[in-house]
Amino acid sequence: MSSKMDQDQDKPAVYSLAEVTASQVDRYRNITSRHKERYGKFPDFLARAPGRVNIIGEHIDYSGYSVLPMAIQQDIVMAVSTNNSGEINLTNTSSKYSDFTTSIKDFKINSTKPSWYNYFLCGVKGILEFSKLSDPVGLDVTVDGTVPPSAGLSSSSAMVCCAALSLMHANKLAISKMELADICMRCEWYIGTQGGGMDQAICFLAKEGYAKLVDFRPLRATDVKLPTGFVFVIANTCVEMNKAATAHFNVRVVECRLATQIIAKAKGLNWREIRSFGELHKKLGLSLQEMLAVVEEILHQHPYEKKEVCQILGVTDEELNKESLSANTLDVEQFKLYNRSKHVFSEAERVESLRHGNITEGSTLGRILFDGHHSGSVLYECSCKELDELVEICRNAGAIGSRLTGAGWGGCTISIVPETLADSFLAEVRSKYFEVDPKRLERVDQNLFVTQPGNGAHLVEDNFAEF
Repeated sequence: MSSKMDQDQDKPAVYSLAEVTASQVDRYRNITSRHKERYGKFPDFLARAPGRVNIIGEHIDYSGYSVLPMAIQQDIVMAVSTNNSGEINLTNTSSKYSDFTTSIKDFKINSTKPSWYNYFLCGVKGILEFSKLSDPVGLDVTVDGTVPPSAGLSSSSAMVCCAALSLMHANKLAISKMELADICMRCEWYIGTQGGGMDQAICFLAKEGYAKLVDFRPLRATDVKLPTGFVFVIANTCVEMNKAATAHFNVRVVECRLATQIIAKAKGLNWREIRSFGELHKKLGLSLQEMLAVVEEILHQHPYEKKEVCQILGVTDEELNKESLSANTLDVEQFKLYNRSKHVFSEAERVESLRHGNITEGSTLGRILFDGHHSGSVLYECSCKELDELVEICRNAGAIGSRLTGAGWGGCTISIVPETLADSFLAEVRSKYFEVDPKRLERVDQNLFVTQPGNGAHLVEDNFAEF
């Protein structure tokens, strides 16, 4: 890879085919060929956006706390050419996804039961609203993905980011990586996912060989060197959870908001103006340890009934729905505010311990991963029996740290494994988890793999007719 790839430029990088890695060449050649077959012309450019794995800091970005993700080598790649029809035409190299066509100016995003192309439309809508483009060019797009879907590796965010990058470049817009990350975070709100921006930040800001410590409000990303002598192993439970198609994710967002507002009111603050733990934390001026003490002081451990929350905040059911809940959480009647608060503040503390500690010490990072999984499983209840089982298998196979990663309720684990044990680790996890179920074994190579920190989203321009 050219040294040009390592530059942390303000705008997404644009490379030639001579500058991409040998492993990417065959992939790019295949998608170029598929694009020519489908549309009768070669692409004008390729856009690439990586998936990501969060090393530590789960379900705290939307509360305003820092996280430690890295981009993975698995990605979404799009071959793109422009058209004068005013349409978006989408095709996917996987036959499981049907073709789709719509107007580029007049389309609807289905947030109730989203299909794959709705995530593309989210990215398009974000750029259109940001740029105020009155006459965007039409797009013919071929999509190819190697990020396992609904696995907690951010396949949906990679799709959104890649779509936004494609529309930006096709219309010759100049938008910084920071701006793109912020735009794409808001894009996913169109489909009903109230995330906090981690996925989009690492997608655009990642640097090959490094994790990123991502801070929010304002968005900042700092390179973090990871322990040497270890590899990261991703293992997919093969249990799929689509954030946009279920209420699990947004219920947790709402529980954090309600806990924030109840604590704010108890502390004499204007609770209606405070919507996240991060905002509350800043106003109170306390340490994370002190915030954990506040949780013990104010919140009771058993679940809160909706009626009780209304009484504490002094609002009607309808007012609470408007002030604090989201569309797919209006019917929720119980909220576990104590447990969710304990997870967020303790998980934020785990991230902070790495900011000032020695992250190059593998055992320290490993212990933090195990602690993070226990908190996510017990306090945040975003695990499942398959995730818990897989973490235990990984522990016994030699991982010095392992935990669920991504939204949870299925998806993947991330494990940190001594490099010398990588082969035996993979063999044992394959034997104990994948070989016991023929369906899991079918795609084991796509669901159990070693990965290293990859680079962020970029573009490829060249004479594809000669490729």
